[in-house]
Amino acid sequence: MNPERKIRVVVVDDSALIRELLGKIINEQDDMEVVAFAPDPVAARERIRETNPDVITLDVEMPKMDGLEFLRRLMSLRPTPVLMISSLTANGSETALRALELGAVDCIAKPQLDISRGMLDYAEKICEKIRMAAGARVRLPVRFIQRDNTAVPVRAPAASAILRRDAIIVVGASTGGTEALREFLSALPADTPPVLVVQHMPENFTLSFARRLDQCCAMSVCEATDGQPVLPGHVYIAPGHSHLSLRKVASGFVTELSQSEPVNRHRPAVDVLFDSAANLLGKRAVGVILTGMGRDGAAGMLRMREAGAFNIGQDQASCVVYGMPRAAYDIGAVHEVAPLDKVAERVLAYLAGKSTREAG
Repeated sequence: MNPERKIRVVVVDDSALIRELLGKIINEQDDMEVVAFAPDPVAARERIRETNPDVITLDVEMPKMDGLEFLRRLMSLRPTPVLMISSLTANGSETALRALELGAVDCIAKPQLDISRGMLDYAEKICEKIRMAAGARVRLPVRFIQRDNTAVPVRAPAASAILRRDAIIVVGASTGGTEALREFLSALPADTPPVLVVQHMPENFTLSFARRLDQCCAMSVCEATDGQPVLPGHVYIAPGHSHLSLRKVASGFVTELSQSEPVNRHRPAVDVLFDSAANLLGKRAVGVILTGMGRDGAAGMLRMREAGAFNIGQDQASCVVYGMPRAAYDIGAVHEVAPLDKVAERVLAYLAGKSTREAG
């Protein structure tokens, strides 16, 4: 995007107060402006057609048209970066996760109390996410193009008896990662070595996210709790409130959760997980870094490589935001770069002894 051109934003929310607050936050920035407001998706269609925005902020639950159906139509006809503004309730997290599956770039919390002060406190984060969204690659996943708005069931991959059994896979992702993780994890057979995942996500989302993944993966997926044995065939998703790492015990490894200070402004942080893999696993570790904004995971992945791990990064063309994988590649932390639909294949090839370590 031309750095001299302001990011053009359409704000869609049925709350006049939220529209006013978002307008104030956005219009106070030098590099962005609100070009239209809409109280519902029906009005939004006209405003979007008239203004051709770079980014749309969208309330999850909207009157006159189901917000998810509006998003599906938008992404089918004119893919545009969408930032969801959501109340992080249990029901809201399910709807917001569905929105992310449909191509929304990210979600941000709508304050539950003292909305005016809360929204202004979120101003920096909102503007950061709008800037990120303006440069994101967006598309509607093929499985959602059908009108019934349901996912195509994923066929379980065949078991692989030849995979090395002593490995542990650690994965980091952020913006765009919910869809990337679904594609990566659903391509792994049920007998894959254990997988630990850090996805930057609010804490009210991670349990719902793990349950959704469990429905489409051959492996068993759960939100991690403290002290769980790390077992083959299982995926452990870091809860949104805690760092996730490994701890060595007499019987092998268990999960460890910590609510220590954020790292790289994140908790959970990818670097915390990757550092534990570097320290405890050495050559037994396989690192995967997927789409996301920022640099979280890059330094930890380099330490993994120096300890003997094998690392794969998602390529630029398939990333929603090529931030974290780029940062890892730029410092030489990555052995292989692969498009999203080949990342699982490359991990399995390495675990089966069919992949060589290339220079990163």
